[in-house]
Amino acid sequence: QVQLAESGGGLVQAGDSLRLSCAVSGGTFSRYAMGWFRQAPGKEREFVAAISRSGGSTDSADSAKGRFTIFRDNTKKTVYLQMNNLKPEDSAVYYCAADLALSGRAPTISTVYDYWGQGTQVTVSS
Repeated sequence: QVQLAESGGGLVQAGDSLRLSCAVSGGTFSRYAMGWFRQAPGKEREFVAAISRSGGSTDSADSAKGRFTIFRDNTKKTVYLQMNNLKPEDSAVYYCAADLALSGRAPTISTVYDYWGQGTQVTVSS
């Protein structure tokens, strides 16, 4: 049973930084592409960033480019989302997801992912 556990969310002010972590257990972490998604109240879940199994390929949403960085530590079975210069519109529940990837892809589509965490709340005040 693969389990994902996010942490690192919280209440911050605009312009602050946060680092989210997602620890994976119960599977071979290096076989999974990993992604971060977010969902704000009344809105659909949206893609934030993704990273391939090896970490050699990443992708991110336009809203995240230049501010958010996804990276992974396969020895710690953890994927991270470093978020800088946070804005109030970044407020959402952030979810990590794992895709049992057959290639070096970094999926941007939520339906591709096989496993999901419970989410961590990020609130950015203006």
